[in-house]
Amino acid sequence: MYKIAVLPGDGIGVEVMAAAKEVLTAVCNQVGSVRLAFTDYPAGATAYQETGTALSDETIRACEQADAILLGAMGLPHIRYKDGTEISPQLDLREHLELYAGVRPIRPLKGLSPRLADPRAAKIDFVLVREQTEGLFSERGKTQVKDDAEARDALVITRKRSERVFDFAFRLAQRRRERGRAGRVTCVDKANVLGSMAFFRRIFEERTKRFAGIMADSAYVDAMALNLVMKPWDYDVLVTENMFGDILSDLSAALVGGMGMAPSGDIGDQHALFQPAHGSAPDIAGTGHANPTAMLLSAAMMLEWLGDRNGDAAAHEAAGRLDSAVERAFAGGRVVPYEFGGTSGTADITRAVVASLTTGGATSGSPSKW
Repeated sequence: MYKIAVLPGDGIGVEVMAAAKEVLTAVCNQVGSVRLAFTDYPAGATAYQETGTALSDETIRACEQADAILLGAMGLPHIRYKDGTEISPQLDLREHLELYAGVRPIRPLKGLSPRLADPRAAKIDFVLVREQTEGLFSERGKTQVKDDAEARDALVITRKRSERVFDFAFRLAQRRRERGRAGRVTCVDKANVLGSMAFFRRIFEERTKRFAGIMADSAYVDAMALNLVMKPWDYDVLVTENMFGDILSDLSAALVGGMGMAPSGDIGDQHALFQPAHGSAPDIAGTGHANPTAMLLSAAMMLEWLGDRNGDAAAHEAAGRLDSAVERAFAGGRVVPYEFGGTSGTADITRAVVASLTTGGATSGSPSKW
């Protein structure tokens, strides 16, 4: 029995989380030997508005004690801290639990209209790994404002935290190579301008020597933004700083249909949190139009991580079945989300994925691509 701390959050986070629970329950019942115990906890902008606390001590303790964390979406544009920033307790959790690797798998699903006209776009399959505990985000809440005329935030790069995220990226590339991918890691930086980024690249080049057989190269972030539009199928694993990763992850999601198709995991050595890459989308909350696909794929990532961490073949089986069920639901063209010009909402997509679990039979699902 795995204890799952559930943080539905705000807006459509609540809706896609309900979909994830339904699908996770279905796939675990199908596999038979995986059980998940969900417990909901308050966090986010609504919690802040109601209690004055966006992330309570109770919620933090529950996340510390859970086997994994599922998060829907947090933040609402009209509810902010006194300094004008949005409510984002997920960032506090990253720092508190040392969830240093932000993992963003990028791959298209068959059956949906491609965002890029080039037929090679069907082969997009890369993972963006974002360092999440320092970089430019490390100065969050520490901005120095001088005489209302100047504001400064520092970019912080440390050897220890850079080494561990690079090693994570190389291990991921090794795993992907075993599944038929290239086995290549690309460091994304701005080493031609900033000394901190030159330091970041130098550490990367040092770590490459520890992973024989894995190709390694580097690219400037501006060139990478160009290349991710021009030839995203060329890449395997990208690793980068916090702010650069935040920006490139949204660009990457657009390549495969948008934020509703983009899962993510925030992973550390002891804890992991899984969430869709999208926000709370208050403009469509309550309409039933929210696309739960990113949340469902994030749930599959969670199952695979639980399988890895606990040596649990059944959790791996459930992850593969869920991942494959999502693929089958879209490949048949039965569901088309609103952002693709269709009329399939949260309930439609959830039903289609549950039905695909059944039609998939007892065969083992394909392994998750991340």
